[in-house]
Amino acid sequence: MDQRDLAAFLRGRREALQPEDVGMPRGRRRRTPGLRREEVAALCGMSTDYYSRLERGHDRQPSEQMLTAIARGFHLTLDERDHLFLLAGHNAPVRAGFSDHVNAGMMRILDRLEDTPAQVVTGLGETVIQTPLAVALLGDQTRFTGPARSIYYRWFSDPDERALYPLDDHPMHSRVYTARLREKATRQGPHSQAAALAARLNAANPEFAALWTQHEVGLTYTGHKRIVHPQVGTISLYCQVLVDPDQSQSLLVFTATPGSEDYDKLRLLGVIGDQRLSPA
Repeated sequence: MDQRDLAAFLRGRREALQPEDVGMPRGRRRRTPGLRREEVAALCGMSTDYYSRLERGHDRQPSEQMLTAIARGFHLTLDERDHLFLLAGHNAPVRAGFSDHVNAGMMRILDRLEDTPAQVVTGLGETVIQTPLAVALLGDQTRFTGPARSIYYRWFSDPDERALYPLDDHPMHSRVYTARLREKATRQGPHSQAAALAARLNAANPEFAALWTQHEVGLTYTGHKRIVHPQVGTISLYCQVLVDPDQSQSLLVFTATPGSEDYDKLRLLGVIGDQRLSPA
């Protein structure tokens, strides 16, 4: 680990970034070139003291998880992310398959969607990052570990996941998720993570096993998605998808027609946040 070069790289990236680059207001009387240390720490989900030690070269080797958070907070490109890992004494993450790294362009779009439910998911249905309103709408989908990181796995194993959608919509969700997992497993081969997940579900879930034998592919949703929220009830939303083929990731953006009842419900969610209010 080269502490001096790592510190210089972090300091240089911080000073090069402007608040507007990461969706922050500039405010008045800004004398610091680029971002302040406390702003960077907040973006990366760490304490200001810890980040300051890293930038001064006074801290021990950061973990890969911490480096991933720094790469995302700084909106690094893949080359810059790899350089960061190498400076910190780690191997650069493998670029093939699924990655938790979100490219800088996708992050800039996400930064401008703070008042909109939006999230980035991998090709295996793993949620990488969400806007606050997406957390309020769908819950924190980044908290899962192991196979449960994948929506395809949770749908067939976790009743709480199904509770997010009306019962009438469950059969279509089951078919679409099975078809998408089949496409991933076929494309990536029998030794892939997708194939292992399919094998696990085949052995454990009769519904999935029955759907798997039908060999459906190419299924997709209609323009609307209905979501059941415990405070505001059922919301019908449009789901637009922006695909990043290099990272095998998609940005999902949920919107409602302005002036509609669903639009008003989204605005109410923005006030409620991710609280779970008890009925009076």
